[in-house]
Amino acid sequence: MTRPDFDPLLLDPTRLSIVSLLAATEWAEFGWVRDSVSMSDSALSKQVTTLSRQGYVETEKGYVGKRPRTWLNLSESGREALERHVSALQRIVEQSRQTAGSSEAADSGETGGTTGANGTGRGHDDTAERKATPSAPSAGRAARRSPPPAGA
Repeated sequence: MTRPDFDPLLLDPTRLSIVSLLAATEWAEFGWVRDSVSMSDSALSKQVTTLSRQGYVETEKGYVGKRPRTWLNLSESGREALERHVSALQRIVEQSRQTAGSSEAADSGETGGTTGANGTGRGHDDTAERKATPSAPSAGRAARRSPPPAGA
């Protein structure tokens, strides 16, 4: 597998979320971005500063009436970095699919190319390997109860 072109700055899920959100907008208001990514003002400000230093995000300050506002925009270099990063992720997924596909082909060759009773090509019935999911909560979950009503 070749080394992917990950952007180290975008490996952080918070920064990736911010850049992805800005990629779909033009000059988004700081408060909207903050609410969309569920962050505090200070946490978003810190991440925006990091992205701005790299040249990925542009900021513009101004006023709406007498209220100060900050707007954020994904720069062209930020857009290109996001595209490269997403392409690297997609290559990993595609390579994994190809590896899994060639592995399944090799497995079916080992069993003489016959399909097992389950239709998977594994050459054996894996029905017993599958686990049924319980429909009722487990005893551990049932232990969490609401507090008794006041005065009871």
